[in-house]
Amino acid sequence: MFSEGDIGVLPPLGVYDPLGLIETRDMRRYEIMEVKHGRAAMLGFLHVIALKAGVVLPGALTLSGTKFSDIPTSCFGSLEAVPTFGWLQIMLFCLFQETGYGLGLAKGQTGGYASNPDNNEDDGEVGDIAGIPWVRYDDPETKTFKLNAERQNGRAAMLGITGCLVHEILGVDALYPTGGLGGAAPPAIF
Repeated sequence: MFSEGDIGVLPPLGVYDPLGLIETRDMRRYEIMEVKHGRAAMLGFLHVIALKAGVVLPGALTLSGTKFSDIPTSCFGSLEAVPTFGWLQIMLFCLFQETGYGLGLAKGQTGGYASNPDNNEDDGEVGDIAGIPWVRYDDPETKTFKLNAERQNGRAAMLGITGCLVHEILGVDALYPTGGLGGAAPPAIF
């Protein structure tokens, strides 16, 4: 199903399938999930960088007066500090955007491919979201380069955000586990 030169099949690994699952699974679904998880990881990693840089939205997060500046900057601390109703709003917004109903489209996304509202067919490509008309590149080389760059950036971001979470679980700073830019000694873990 995959061969050298396909989008996402890059050196040095090429087609890496030591368990032989490519022939036994619907790999289109896994391609879709890789793109979506990569995008979410890129946003998550940028969120960690922005918080550590001190970027905080102005104003109140909730009607009860909780401000954005009251939320801790640690990965897990910020997850726990947001009220349940806030997470419900975030999840509903993502659901509506993902399915296309947030944009008022008649038919939502199916299987990760956006439907064309004009002909009601699933003629989208991997990574299309909710019928939004994405930039299509006429030059095949440019298109391949851009899609491979997105896949590689997503893969790197998935490793990056995982590293940030592991560092925080170990009790060190998510971005600077060795003590930060000041050159201080890292905290003792064990």
